[in-house]
Amino acid sequence: MIKSMTGFGRSEYLSETSRITVEMKAVNHRYLDISVKMPRKLFFLEMEIRNYLKKRISRGKVDIYLSYEDLSEEASRVKLNQGLASGYYEAICQLASKLNIQDTVTAFQISRFPDVITVEDSSPDQDQVAKEVMEAVGRACDDFIASRSREGDNLRKDILSKLDVMYDNVSLVEARYPEMVADYRSRIEEKVKTILEDTTIDENRVATEIVLYADKISVDEETVRLRSHIEAMKEELEKGGNVGRKLDFIAQEMNREANTILSKANDIKISGHAIAFKTDIEKIREQVQNIE
Repeated sequence: MIKSMTGFGRSEYLSETSRITVEMKAVNHRYLDISVKMPRKLFFLEMEIRNYLKKRISRGKVDIYLSYEDLSEEASRVKLNQGLASGYYEAICQLASKLNIQDTVTAFQISRFPDVITVEDSSPDQDQVAKEVMEAVGRACDDFIASRSREGDNLRKDILSKLDVMYDNVSLVEARYPEMVADYRSRIEEKVKTILEDTTIDENRVATEIVLYADKISVDEETVRLRSHIEAMKEELEKGGNVGRKLDFIAQEMNREANTILSKANDIKISGHAIAFKTDIEKIREQVQNIE
């Protein structure tokens, strides 16, 4: 199965002591580019998360957002800096004495000075936190990959349908070739008759001219290679896996053959088919850019 490089995944892990939410999204990228955004207290897990994702994802610009809420009773505690509070009070008393004003400072007022009362987060059990976070990341990654797989299957079906249309166009080009040669022969004979005003025609000269023309406009090699590339792309699509780069290379080769057919074409019908090739190939290349 092939996978798209675009996708989205989400999971939420809830226990008696924590709530963890993980969201993942990705867009196209030539290589794998992972960005992890999470609370500072979880920075110790960043490398483990990256290594885990690298094992499951090969291409794409992946952004992962992780939130963590500690629900334990010991999650936070209030801390009083008594020494600092005393220092503030003494300073205020000295100020009141020097300015000869009444000292009416209260404990509440002192508590509002910087760093007198602070709230500190408790240090969680890192092993437990790591277990819970990686569980949440794994679930989000499962959902993310499932999303990519669904989109990849849609891409596969769309590309296969375009390849079938291309295959039919190849057949039409091959069928048109002998008609072109026959039309050219008729035109040559008509011109000779008009110029010589005689019905007697040197068949050898005409045959030589026809052979030279047929060789000049022949696209047999191109259509054979184009068929081969179409079959190769179909095989890769059915085989699945991380085939995005390979499909892109095949599409480039298909475009090369279509360009050659168009340059050789001396016929409006073949030119039309060649333009149709290029249009479909360009659409396929756009789709291939989305495949992992």
